[in-house]
Amino acid sequence: MHRAEIEGIFRNAANEPIDLDRVQTLTRTLKEAGKKTSPKDRIDLAAQLAHAAFLAPDHVADVYDTVSKAWLDRDLDADRIATVRELSEPAPAGLWENFWSVVEDAADGKLDALAITERTAALGGEMPEAFVHRVAEMSHTYPGVSDAARGDLPAKIDLETLAQQPAGSIGAEFHHLIVSNAFDLEVLDRSEIGLAALPTPLDYLNTRILQAHDLWHITAGYETTALHEIALSGFQMAQFGHNYSAQFLAIVSAVGAISPASGYKVLMDTVTTSWAHGRETYPMMLIPWEEVWHKSAEDIRSQYSIQPYDRPYRADLIERTAPIANLIRKINSLFSIFSRKPKAVIT
Repeated sequence: MHRAEIEGIFRNAANEPIDLDRVQTLTRTLKEAGKKTSPKDRIDLAAQLAHAAFLAPDHVADVYDTVSKAWLDRDLDADRIATVRELSEPAPAGLWENFWSVVEDAADGKLDALAITERTAALGGEMPEAFVHRVAEMSHTYPGVSDAARGDLPAKIDLETLAQQPAGSIGAEFHHLIVSNAFDLEVLDRSEIGLAALPTPLDYLNTRILQAHDLWHITAGYETTALHEIALSGFQMAQFGHNYSAQFLAIVSAVGAISPASGYKVLMDTVTTSWAHGRETYPMMLIPWEEVWHKSAEDIRSQYSIQPYDRPYRADLIERTAPIANLIRKINSLFSIFSRKPKAVIT
């Protein structure tokens, strides 16, 4: 399929209301096709995911619930997340051209981690103010968000405090992860990217997830590998409607749509299982990390009834298995979502 035809599918999807029956049918068709999935069907489903991520953020939960139920062939143990409004936002001029520019450059391996993160964030930055406020309004529909964001923005985490925690504690494990990998404690400079200027609760949510992204890795059972960065995006999106993760996964899905079918099942298994995991897990935005540094990850999981991610594949699959990576290796620059420094506000 030519790019013009593919962009046409995305434009047509954007001009129609989200149809959950169509999403369900596409997902089941792709699941039943196995390794013989149709590129047209993959592109159609990617268009639905992109529509929700960029034009109807409050429909993301319905769309991913529908995809996950159809792909996993089971219901989710979670209440439905309400939509804010039925109509989608109008697509900004040039959105799909810019979207496909990122997708094609990622698929061709032209972008490093910083570039893909910046360009994904820049796509979100093109959305009008009304969209940002819709994301903020939508965030309150996710369990725990309103309670978590009720207080002040969280204070910066102190590396020395973490260093003083007992061996085996979450604080000590977090300290080791940060120091051994030369990660930044809060990933981005919150003042430099203007998080405080975002509407409530996005100011709190984005500040907290930048702090807690690696804590969520540890506690929820996601490793810091390529495949598990994709998985944790699904988990974050399910937990609090993280719109940046939705837009990131829309790009991942689009790359998968135009790539060989051999790795498509890996991608879909990963995204749907991590989404279901996030939907069925206690809202981790409510965990007061500063009060539990001394506890082990196992104790925290027990306290909040958190089950570690039941991974369908080994975490380092992409790094170890070149043939399986026919799909995902082309987007290896996408995987460091929060471990580098994009100069853009995320929502």
